[in-house]
Amino acid sequence: MNSGYLLVLLVAIACMALIDRRYRLFFWRDARRAGLVLAIGLLFFLTWDLLGIRLGIFFRGDTELMTGILIAPELPLEEPFFLIFLCYLTMVLIPGSERILSRREGHRR
Repeated sequence: MNSGYLLVLLVAIACMALIDRRYRLFFWRDARRAGLVLAIGLLFFLTWDLLGIRLGIFFRGDTELMTGILIAPELPLEEPFFLIFLCYLTMVLIPGSERILSRREGHRR
């Protein structure tokens, strides 16, 4: 049992939180709304995964880097953390990109 992948995911989530905190993009802008959006995204993608598993489309890949712990058939412990990272990354990229583009547009004028 190895937890390398889980550790990398947790570090990546922590790094996203640092960027978020520095520029107040998501949680540090409105924590309640951000928590709700993140929870909805996580539930959506977990449902997607579970349906894909049930239909025989998604399978767990074996690797030495994962813990080997399953929270459901074919659903590894690391999957919710990956989905949290994916949703968090998206919700930091969107306002961050908007901010960069609006500043860029302001410099052109």
